[in-house]
Amino acid sequence: MPLLKAALAAALLAFAAVTFAPIAARAQAARGSVLLGDDAFLNAGWRELHGRCIGIVTNASGVTSAGENFVDAVRRNGHICVRALFAPEHGLRGDRPAGSYVASYTDERSGLPVYSLYGATRHPSAVMLDGVDVLVFDIQDVGARPYTYVSTMAYVMQSAAASGKEIWILDRPNPIGGTLVEGPVLDPHFSSFVGLYPIPERHAMTVGELARMFNEHFHIDAKLKVIPMTGWRRDMIWAETGLPWTATSPNIPYAKTALVYLATGLIDEAGINNGVGSDKPFERAGVFGMDGAAYAAALNARRIPGVHFAPAVWTPRNGFWKDKQLAGIEIDIDDPHTFPSVRTAVELMCAARDVGRYVRIHNARTMDIDWGTDTVRKAVVAGAAPDAIVHAWQAQIPAFLALRDKYLLY
Repeated sequence: MPLLKAALAAALLAFAAVTFAPIAARAQAARGSVLLGDDAFLNAGWRELHGRCIGIVTNASGVTSAGENFVDAVRRNGHICVRALFAPEHGLRGDRPAGSYVASYTDERSGLPVYSLYGATRHPSAVMLDGVDVLVFDIQDVGARPYTYVSTMAYVMQSAAASGKEIWILDRPNPIGGTLVEGPVLDPHFSSFVGLYPIPERHAMTVGELARMFNEHFHIDAKLKVIPMTGWRRDMIWAETGLPWTATSPNIPYAKTALVYLATGLIDEAGINNGVGSDKPFERAGVFGMDGAAYAAALNARRIPGVHFAPAVWTPRNGFWKDKQLAGIEIDIDDPHTFPSVRTAVELMCAARDVGRYVRIHNARTMDIDWGTDTVRKAVVAGAAPDAIVHAWQAQIPAFLALRDKYLLY
């Protein structure tokens, strides 16, 4: 018997080696294979400054592939002149709540002025740019049009163009991948800080690629330089890059949160809690008194690719639903490469409407700005089927894809 067990164990090990070796090899090949734009800047790109001084637009998510804060890494190079730091929504350290006013101050660690671009102004002013020759942008985006860091980038580019400064974008991965494009293209009537230009909700572009599009097609016309990554492929999600994840904002604590952000970040103005205020922000959807099992069953019956839904209950610690037990679903992604996040937002609203009339529009204008159109809200309220709502925006996608192709770097 011991010999038989030993032989069986050896056979199982051999089977595992053959079966899982390719998976392990792919994981090993991906781990550490992506070098970011800030890595390239720190390795050699800074030499092209030729003694000019920079202002760094960044926050806590601006880290190198080794996980080091970009500002700290720059300051270790005594040859780079840094005049000022600029911080977007959520502040330099990424710890301010969404929408909260951020004041300018002096950074204790570096002694540099930190100018807020989410306070009294969202454009760097002439005073802020005094002594700055080149603006350097290093912030991790989440691949969603409403996420304001891309708008901050556009505003900084506009200020650079107006003042004759150069703007360098240090490119970073799109954490939800660079292939799947979804959602309505923004109607210019709904242009705002959560969506400046007519691009889809899910654009599948990197910040460097967006900067190229904004600069040329949307006529910012700044002196733009994009420092690309190496090793990143369009089919990669964040988990396949081998890079450490740093929270981009308080409610995007994990890379997987970026995958569901567009699924539930678009439903809160429809009266559905999206898990913000709980231990799983954006991973849940529900309301007070909902039958979570019925909601999950209705959604699973839709056979949405790459995802299934499980009944869940939670109690938000803050916000409108503070201390109330809510019921609904939790999102469990099976295949992040096929998961249609924006379609899922539509499915979540329609199922909530049909299961128990739980859709209650809190602020129509805010919801329309989030979606970049009023057609989605009106269709949901009118009782339209999810497929009809999704089909309505599909005609806009081919033209965007043709435009996008001109600016892709990878």
